[in-house]
Amino acid sequence: MEKLNVGDFEVFDANGKVAGRLASVVAKHVMLGRKVAVVNAERAIISGNKKVIIDNYKTRVNLKNKANPDHSPYWPRRPDMLLKRIIRGMLPYRMPRGKNAYRNLRVFMGMPDEFKGAKVIEIESKDPRSMYTGYLTIKELANHLGYERV
Repeated sequence: MEKLNVGDFEVFDANGKVAGRLASVVAKHVMLGRKVAVVNAERAIISGNKKVIIDNYKTRVNLKNKANPDHSPYWPRRPDMLLKRIIRGMLPYRMPRGKNAYRNLRVFMGMPDEFKGAKVIEIESKDPRSMYTGYLTIKELANHLGYERV
């Protein structure tokens, strides 16, 4: 694995942030050619009714192509990869500029030792607990999808 040069990265903390709003800001920074690291991915929040969110993601994870299941879309179950996939949805990842931008993105569960002293960029947002009727953390969603390590 390559050694990360922490000085090159802009660090975003996903703790308590709405995943979609965080993803749109991160996608914009990555498309501008910056290297971005997102930490505490498992603590990001998806707003809405818990049951509906879980059912929607279970449907996505279980989609299979009958003719060839290998051609089916892949949705990860791990929290950091799930958030990375959400961010990828906001990038033109099939175009060359989107591929290059996606390569500059790193998503981590927890706070890696390399980023302990780094300056964390805060995204301004309201407290999701007061803004929405319900919410679910990505950690809880991953557990419902079958990920058991968190």
